[in-house]
Amino acid sequence: MAYLVLAYPELTSESFDRIQSYRKDNDELFFNVVNPHFTIVFPVFDISEEEFTREVKDKSANSVKFDFIIRCATINKDAFSDYFHTFLVPDEGYSRIVKLHDKLYSDKLKDNLRLDLDFVPHIGIGNSQDRYKCKKMVDEWNKKEFELRGTISRLTIVRYEDDVVTTIEEIKLK
Repeated sequence: MAYLVLAYPELTSESFDRIQSYRKDNDELFFNVVNPHFTIVFPVFDISEEEFTREVKDKSANSVKFDFIIRCATINKDAFSDYFHTFLVPDEGYSRIVKLHDKLYSDKLKDNLRLDLDFVPHIGIGNSQDRYKCKKMVDEWNKKEFELRGTISRLTIVRYEDDVVTTIEEIKLK
């Protein structure tokens, strides 16, 4: 069992449907597990649920909601498997997500921060063991200008076990 912090973006129904339609056909790993999201804290295994929740609530207490705009898709090689992933990465709001991520990892979670991996804020939309399939996905998104606008107004603390994501608590940002 692991604990994570996710930020489910507030999107227009058109943007949400576009992402989900694409994920249905291309996100074999996570489409049936979790809705579109930014992962703020990645799986943590070495802390109790109560302590994890308390730490996240404490560190996010003065965080404020913010907007983001996505205009680009990228490809990323999974460091833990043979998969490649297709990400939607925000142009605007990128630094806000990075700073929130860093703030949550600043104290009791600091030993869980992977300093050997770059943190790239993203919404995952596809994956494959075939890197060229993911490259094709990226090219499909990027061949035309697009703009997905959204807001991050809450953080969701979740438990992840046996490919099931269960909400523990939601934290509303100011």
